[in-house]
Amino acid sequence: MGLCVDLNCDMGESFGNYKIGMDEEIVPHISSANVACGFHASDPVVMQKTVQLCKDSGTAVGAHPGFPDLSGFGRRQMKVSLAELKAMVMYQVGALKAFTTAAGLKLQHVKPHGAMYNMAGKDHDMALAICEGIAAVDPSLILLGLSGSELVKAARETGLKAASEVFADRAYEEDGSLVARTKPGAMITDENEAISRVIGMVKDHRVTAITGREVEVAADSICLHGDSPKAVLFAQRISAALQEEGIEIRPMSDIVSA
Repeated sequence: MGLCVDLNCDMGESFGNYKIGMDEEIVPHISSANVACGFHASDPVVMQKTVQLCKDSGTAVGAHPGFPDLSGFGRRQMKVSLAELKAMVMYQVGALKAFTTAAGLKLQHVKPHGAMYNMAGKDHDMALAICEGIAAVDPSLILLGLSGSELVKAARETGLKAASEVFADRAYEEDGSLVARTKPGAMITDENEAISRVIGMVKDHRVTAITGREVEVAADSICLHGDSPKAVLFAQRISAALQEEGIEIRPMSDIVSA
């Protein structure tokens, strides 16, 4: 297999009468979808429709569990016990797995959302609780976590396959973590800059931090955010740029098992 990478996007984040994201327009350009599971966003009807959308487009499906914080979109930190965190993950992964099973699909991966993702990226105990919750539901699932994070380390400790994720539209700190959304420059809004950074992360395994320092990264999967104003444009142009560079877009199950 030549140079290849997974292209993922958070999806299924609408709920009730509220529409969030441009799932139908983005899904043709990605290889994996992180589907919200009802805690930070989504509802059963949206979950079912999103799984069907992915099936129709041939896009691999992953669960995107978060904190129970609908009004904060799961981006506010919560203090919960490790047992509660594990149960939250099991509950949400199990719920989405019911819909993939009903659709005749295999759930591919799990990617924690928002504050849960960022907190567990630095807190090994939280990361371990999340991975134990995933493994309890289905040990064949892939953990998708930030490159170099505690999530990736914990996945390997628990026997899960791990895919290292990089971000097309987020700035990095020197330690490899993401710049907090509350800070200036946290989001990459220029598509040309995003493309250049993505190619560098995939080919050279490096990205320039917000301070100007070069940071090493592993890039099994590239994340796009489906709720950003330029989401469709980013998906189209990054997908095309990767192919122009001879980088094949494949679901992460093909990459981490290679």
